[in-house]
Amino acid sequence: MSLSHAGVLVYEGFEPLDAVGPYEVLSIGADRLAGSDSGTDAGFEVSLCTADMAEDATAAYGMTVASHGSVADIDPDLLVVPGGGWNGRAETGARVEAERGVVPDLLAEQAAAGTTVAGVCTGGMLLERAGLLEGRPAVTHAGALEELRGTDAEVVEARVVDAGDVLTCGGVTAGLDLALYLLEREYDTDLAEAVARVVEHERRGPVHGTES
Repeated sequence: MSLSHAGVLVYEGFEPLDAVGPYEVLSIGADRLAGSDSGTDAGFEVSLCTADMAEDATAAYGMTVASHGSVADIDPDLLVVPGGGWNGRAETGARVEAERGVVPDLLAEQAAAGTTVAGVCTGGMLLERAGLLEGRPAVTHAGALEELRGTDAEVVEARVVDAGDVLTCGGVTAGLDLALYLLEREYDTDLAEAVARVVEHERRGPVHGTES
C-alpha cells in the first residue's frame, strides 16, 4: 500500500516536535518519491490539519502553526496525532483534548472510515480515549505508561508499535522513528534510510508489530 494524503493533527497545546518531526520526515519522503523515476505515483501530500475549521494552533512553548485545513477537508488516509501537556496536566494539550472529547470522537470516526491513525508520545492517550487501543499493543511517553497500563491496551516496551491500522510510539523524538518506519512500511527501506540521512537521525528501535 502507498499513501495518498498524510495529515498531522494540530491542536492547542500540542508538543511541537511530536508534530513537526513526523511532518518533515513524511514531507521529505513524499518529495523524494515525487522526484524519483521508480514508477511510484507522484509521492503523496502531507498537511497540518485541525479537528475543526481553526486556521492555526498554538503549540506548547508558544509556537503557532498555520493549518492547511480541517481533517474533513483533507480526508487523509494516514493521520498522525501528537501529544503534549499530558503528564504536566497543562491548561492546554492532549489531556484537555481528551476530556473535551472532540479529538477522540474524530479519531474514532477516522479509524472507522479506514484511516490509519498513528499516535506520537501522549498522542497515544488520545487514541486510547478514542477506543482504538483496546486489546491492542501500544506504547506512549514513559511518563504516561502507568496510566496506559490502567486501560485495556496491551503495553509493550518498544520505540514504535505497529498494530496494523493503529500505531503508537514513545515520547517526542520517537515520532521521527515512527514516521521513518511508516515510510519503510508503506514504501521501502531504501526510502526510509535516505530520509534518515537527510535529517541526520540515527534510527532507534525496537519496532513491535505485524508484518504489512
